[in-house]
Amino acid sequence: MASGWTRLFAATTLIGAACTTYLLIDRPRACPIETAASGSSTPVVAADPWLDSTPRSAAIAIPTKARPEPELPSVKEESRMDRRARRTLEIAAFLGRQANETDDEYRARMVPLITAGLAQSREKATEMRKLAEQKAHVTPAQSAQLDKAFDKVYGDALDYTNKAIADGTLSPYERNVSGWLEIAGGMGTILGDAQGQVGKILDPAQMKTMYDAGFEWGEYLGVEAPWENLKPPPPPPKSP
Repeated sequence: MASGWTRLFAATTLIGAACTTYLLIDRPRACPIETAASGSSTPVVAADPWLDSTPRSAAIAIPTKARPEPELPSVKEESRMDRRARRTLEIAAFLGRQANETDDEYRARMVPLITAGLAQSREKATEMRKLAEQKAHVTPAQSAQLDKAFDKVYGDALDYTNKAIADGTLSPYERNVSGWLEIAGGMGTILGDAQGQVGKILDPAQMKTMYDAGFEWGEYLGVEAPWENLKPPPPPPKSP
């Protein structure tokens, strides 16, 4: 009895293995109903939408017609006269008095700008004087005498400039070339007097040594003067 069951189990196992192998190697076949309906003995294979689709091109289509480029609005070219007029207004706004600005408010606005603008030049001038005096063997007593003489020079320069500001010869509100030249001439006279005071303190050899070293007293006095003490300009004239 056991032998019969063994044969039956072996037979069913072989049949199962054969069916599995057949299903694995069998190619797709058309449905018998579809073959009979078409009236053809050739099997009909269903279309594959992925394999039968037309491949896309990798080429990038570039439009042949160029699009118009954006244009900025045309700007009127500034003439030389227009530029001078604009700069005159800018100087008036920067150096002139603001509306209802008091003397103290003007000084609070301008004095820090003057100090900062002259700081580097003053530092260089002081260093150049120190080196030039060392080469010329200027004594500490002579250097102190020079500083005392320069106090009067600075006072004369400030008084002269304040007078020019007060009477409008030097004005931030207008271009006054003749007034500028007049002030330059007056400053030249003051610096000339300062040079004479230096000659009374230093001997000619010392002055020549300092000059040969590249030092100029006029340049030194011009930046070392306390321009922060200038008086504010008058308010701008009222337009008619």
